[in-house]
Amino acid sequence: MTKLLSSPALTAAALVAAFAAAPARAADYVQAPGSSLVFAAQYEGEVFTGQFGGFSTRVSFDPADLAASKLDVTIDLAGTRTGNPDRDSTLATADFFNLTRFAQARYTATGFRALGGNEYAADGTLELRGVKKPVTLAFTWTPGARPVLSGKATVKRLDFGVGGGDWSDTSLIPNEVAISTRVMLQPAP
Repeated sequence: MTKLLSSPALTAAALVAAFAAAPARAADYVQAPGSSLVFAAQYEGEVFTGQFGGFSTRVSFDPADLAASKLDVTIDLAGTRTGNPDRDSTLATADFFNLTRFAQARYTATGFRALGGNEYAADGTLELRGVKKPVTLAFTWTPGARPVLSGKATVKRLDFGVGGGDWSDTSLIPNEVAISTRVMLQPAP
């Protein structure tokens, strides 16, 4: 019996069984070219869209182990453009992004929920203008060697002091700003 337990075949089978029973580890990814992060808002009833100056994303995600998943997005506010030079220069001022003090925003999430199919929610924190508030990103996950995360969130701009002073009038600019992203991912180095 002792001879049987020490056989190489049994030892290899025990190792395979041990690895199979080990918890899965979330895969680590970084943003790849072709990704986008945009927003939509209104001014005096007219919808406009904008694109941030840039952003970078790191994500660890495993649909089978949401507790181990993480998302970290750094957003460059400088260079944000909406196609209207006057509006773009106003966004840089102290009443809006206040770029002289806050050149970046950051979104981090460690709480993930399955919504069904390949849809999920990331319950995270947005830090914008030195203010941290909870924001939920609803997203779809397209798996593969180069997965895609496509998501949407609503940000209440006044919670972060964006559009202060005369701009705080929500009949002029509604409080809700729609954020959309499509992040092409590749394995982290």
